[in-house]
Amino acid sequence: MLTRFLVKCLKHTFALVLLICLGCSAQAPNELNKKIERQLRFTYKLPPSVKVTVSAPHSSDFPNYDALTVTFDDQGHKQHYDFLLSKDQKMLMRMTKMDLGQDPYAEVMKKIDVKGRPIRGNPNAKVVVVNYDDFQCPYCSHAHQTLFPQLLKEYGDRIAFIYKDFPLSEIHPWAIHAAVDADCLASQSGDAYWDFADYIHAHRDVVNSEKGLENQFTALDRITIDEAGKFKVDKDKLQACVKAQDDRAVKESVKEGEALDVSGTPAMFVNGQLVDGARPAAELREIFDSALKQAGLSATAPTAAAAGTSGSNLAR
Repeated sequence: MLTRFLVKCLKHTFALVLLICLGCSAQAPNELNKKIERQLRFTYKLPPSVKVTVSAPHSSDFPNYDALTVTFDDQGHKQHYDFLLSKDQKMLMRMTKMDLGQDPYAEVMKKIDVKGRPIRGNPNAKVVVVNYDDFQCPYCSHAHQTLFPQLLKEYGDRIAFIYKDFPLSEIHPWAIHAAVDADCLASQSGDAYWDFADYIHAHRDVVNSEKGLENQFTALDRITIDEAGKFKVDKDKLQACVKAQDDRAVKESVKEGEALDVSGTPAMFVNGQLVDGARPAAELREIFDSALKQAGLSATAPTAAAAGTSGSNLAR
């Protein structure tokens, strides 16, 4: 993955302008590309593992400037950024073009597919929290137990909470299996899904204590079947789903998250605003209250008990 510093510098600044002296004009393409790469490596402190590729300059919308694209490739993870190059090839600029006719947070939410995902809270809420989750991640467990049950009790009548899969399989070998098992439950019962999520995030040690990956898989399947027994599900259908371990939907969820620049877990989108990492309850309250106000709702919790907190609803 590209460094957090690079991502902040290139993706999340409102207007980033680099004024870089590239030497004499009309330089040979290879010489120009080398100078551009050298300046970018210095400016963004790129490690040697990141490969930098500079495209040929082409016409731009700005007078006296050509456009070019720089690709940063970190072991197959590619990011593309557009730059402007002055006609005399002495200045390189990075500008962020923003369309004020669109709500960027709303555009983010459009890219998240929540169809069929279990919901906790109010399924018709104007504020939607989508969390990319990894069942084996200790920080995800901390975040989960911060959200549920306390914050759900406080905000469950005004906010919808939805989880998407983002298992970090490189460091969490049983996370994909857990995600598939959870989705097998979700296909029949939202309540069963959330019950499984609550249990695993509170008892990761039960799975981790098993010796060997196959034994850990067996433990996950056993927990899945046991949790399903509390709800009305088709056990034969569930067992067939668990046995098949079809991880295509999980991989699609990971691909979706990566397209939104999710690189770790937990990664929470609150009406499109990214909140990464496990945050304390007080900070999440501030974020939720702000989102409610922006949606034209009161941030003050009602006196009545929050409704719709079980999670039996599915997003459509």
